Amino acid sequence: MQLEKSHIEFIADIKSQIKAAQYRALQKVNAEQVNLYWNIGKTILERQQQFGWGKSIVELLAAELQAEFIGIDGFSARNLWRMRTLVEQYQDSKLILPPLVAEIPWTHNIIIIEKCKDEHERFYYINLTKQQRWSKTMLTNAIAAQTYQRTLINQNNFADTLPTAIASEADLMIKDEFMFGFLNLTEPHTEAQLEQAILSNIRNFLIEMGGDFTFVANQYPVRVDDKTFEIDLLLYHRQLQCLVAIELKTDEFQPDYAGKMNFYLTALNRLVKKQHENASIGIVICKSKSRTVVEFALEDINKPIGVATYNLVDKLPTNIQQFFPSKSEFISRVEAVTDYISKKEKQK
Repeated sequence: MQLEKSHIEFIADIKSQIKAAQYRALQKVNAEQVNLYWNIGKTILERQQQFGWGKSIVELLAAELQAEFIGIDGFSARNLWRMRTLVEQYQDSKLILPPLVAEIPWTHNIIIIEKCKDEHERFYYINLTKQQRWSKTMLTNAIAAQTYQRTLINQNNFADTLPTAIASEADLMIKDEFMFGFLNLTEPHTEAQLEQAILSNIRNFLIEMGGDFTFVANQYPVRVDDKTFEIDLLLYHRQLQCLVAIELKTDEFQPDYAGKMNFYLTALNRLVKKQHENASIGIVICKSKSRTVVEFALEDINKPIGVATYNLVDKLPTNIQQFFPSKSEFISRVEAVTDYISKKEKQK
């Protein structure tokens, strides 16, 4: 039987509804599980503190629970200790509250609490896991690649060129250095070779960019006054609802790169951007950069631009501590993102 277009659309709509319902149901089950584990961990911690019980109480509890709930995983002594640790680590946190923990799977919570010691770093990965629906492997890889650290020291002018709520989230989408080890490129290479390698590995490229990007085109043409200008890569960010222009450079950042990107963004906003979309954002990805030159180049630019570098070896330089924002500066960033997320949740 040959289906008509209306039939295909009808069936696709029903399938979409079923998948959405399944995902919501899975979220509810996960939230209930994590809330249960939180309450168990809280009770263990409180009773140990109240009665001075030692480690043996956890072993005893595990044996009793496993005997009572045969075939149900999750009540091993090791997991009970994890429940207790989660509560002990988070109970006094102003950033990470039980509702936030319940937004991601239990296994993801364990990975974060065991691999990340700073609460701001934990907050970052919990939110990214929730927003981008990271698998355990993707979360583990992101932590191993020091995504948090590379985001902390990024350089952009978003705070001066975007609305506060959008700027807060846009700030988290760009890293100071992108790890392109998956491209299998060798030195030297041309910009054309870099672009082609990215196109051949577009899935890994989008994951490294942050997971909420979709690919639009390469060498995207914009025509201004009978002249055609081509943008190396054009992406779309679903959460920010904006076009993202990528300029690839295989040399050190030069000030005129910012001016060229400013031109591209003006053209995109006037000729391509749809009415419901937010202002376009530009990212210049270079082989290297002087942080001072970037700072000067972006100072008087009126379009949102970020400047990053790329590395063909998946290893973050160790001598970057001097570029980290102060603790108060980063807390302000985190609070801005927290407020943004809270507002989005209330709108649902």
